[in-house]
Amino acid sequence: MLNAPVHATAAKKLTRRASAVSVLFNLASTIIKVVGAVLTGSVSLFSEAVHSATDVVASLGAFFSVRVAALPPDDEHPYGHGKVESLAGFGESVLLLGIVGYIFYEAIVRLTTHHAPVQKVDIGLLIMALSAAGSFIAGLYVQKTAKETRSTALASNGQHLMVDCVTSLGVLLALLITKFTGWVHADAAVALLFGAWLAWGAWRMLKRAFHELIDRRLPDDEIAKIRAIISAQEGIISFHRLRTRLSGQTRWIDFHVVVPRDCSVVESHEMVDILEKRLRKEMAPAQTVVHVDPYDPAKANQPRLDI
Repeated sequence: MLNAPVHATAAKKLTRRASAVSVLFNLASTIIKVVGAVLTGSVSLFSEAVHSATDVVASLGAFFSVRVAALPPDDEHPYGHGKVESLAGFGESVLLLGIVGYIFYEAIVRLTTHHAPVQKVDIGLLIMALSAAGSFIAGLYVQKTAKETRSTALASNGQHLMVDCVTSLGVLLALLITKFTGWVHADAAVALLFGAWLAWGAWRMLKRAFHELIDRRLPDDEIAKIRAIISAQEGIISFHRLRTRLSGQTRWIDFHVVVPRDCSVVESHEMVDILEKRLRKEMAPAQTVVHVDPYDPAKANQPRLDI
């Protein structure tokens, strides 16, 4: 089901605010984790600091991409700049897959080699507990905003924050095991388990961004809603050649409608104008292009391209 549409101006403000929150939180989290890694000598905490550092890069990507994507169309970009968000989401997903590779590497090295035990475990526990709580709160906020504004870049960034929460909990668990059992390989074992989960989430986001970049049609529920809106328009006999795509937060919809042959240009224009306004309201933010065809009995029974 579609959420209630958010006005384009309000969506811009929401995305900018959420991306700023994400950048500031990730920057503070990275600094704290680096300090914690130095004090404790924990490789899992150090890996988490590296993870947070890449989140800073991802957050900056979302911060700037939502601003570029919000720029109005111009002579060089008549369809706007929305694809920048999809490109940012794609890049962030690739970055996250790279993090997974690093986590696997560090975990395997620590499992197969001897290393010094973690020092000052209590400091590490406090840092990771605060990190997990902060990541969860910030992640919920960013994901809520992404859902309201339908922003791919924010969705990817929100996923990064929730991933950060889970990995922080994993490091916290590893440190607790180390503290109470003395098992030095606990952090590496936990890292391997969560690495697989990280890879799955990154792959799903990568596919979503890729499909947007190559102009995949809108989801089935949105297509069904568009078809229902067109079918309900009084005066239109039928429609065909329905095409849709997503560019950033904006839906692009174009199709042909068939009107009675005796319908004047003015009457046809009025019908289509009403239909376009309803589509832009119900599918906001959306842009529509409608071509009018007069009814032709000879073509009435021919198959139509209607996707």
